[in-house]
Amino acid sequence: MSLDKKLVKTDERKTNMARKKAVKKPEAAEKIIIPAITISTLSVKITGDSPLICHKWSEKAKQEMRDKQMKKAKAPKEAKDPDQCFRDSLYEHPDGGYGFPAIAFKASAVQACSHIDGVTKVLARGAFHIDCELVKINGTPTMREDMVKIGNGIADLRYRGEFKQWSTEFQIRFNPNILSKEQILNLFNMAGFSCGIGEWRPQRDGSFGMFHVDMAG
Repeated sequence: MSLDKKLVKTDERKTNMARKKAVKKPEAAEKIIIPAITISTLSVKITGDSPLICHKWSEKAKQEMRDKQMKKAKAPKEAKDPDQCFRDSLYEHPDGGYGFPAIAFKASAVQACSHIDGVTKVLARGAFHIDCELVKINGTPTMREDMVKIGNGIADLRYRGEFKQWSTEFQIRFNPNILSKEQILNLFNMAGFSCGIGEWRPQRDGSFGMFHVDMAG
């Protein structure tokens, strides 16, 4: 074997040895401990501070959207029935009376995290849940007439249900390892002031649908 080939092989052996020394032995994987989850229940009483405006999607509006998506011919526009529009805007509760989507209250509380340091929206979404689809609204709805702007700046009249005086109560399941009872109550108080629920709420530059938590209750 020539001297050049011997030198090349020697260099390769040295390089391989250096690589082996450079590779560290894998350290033992750290043991991850996931604590058992503890779920607590909290009853929250809400009192409205400003009127709540409802705007449920009517079956007529849903059908018009379906027809449009399926490229069906547009039916002639019917005369507007204010009383029917008012009734269609309300959420009927299974136990009688009227309700409001529970997800609206959670969404308001999650959105309120934007105004609180140290609590993210992601953390709040997984920290608590409201145990129903509709919360029951205590109060009597009345019809309100509003002028609104629709596409291309066209004005139209809307007839919706409004609860001038209202309150509600619902159950929350929460993880106290993430948020405590006091933190959740304070979060909902912040939500009622800064975000609200329903149409023309503070989150949408309005002042309706504001509320506070009945701490005494």
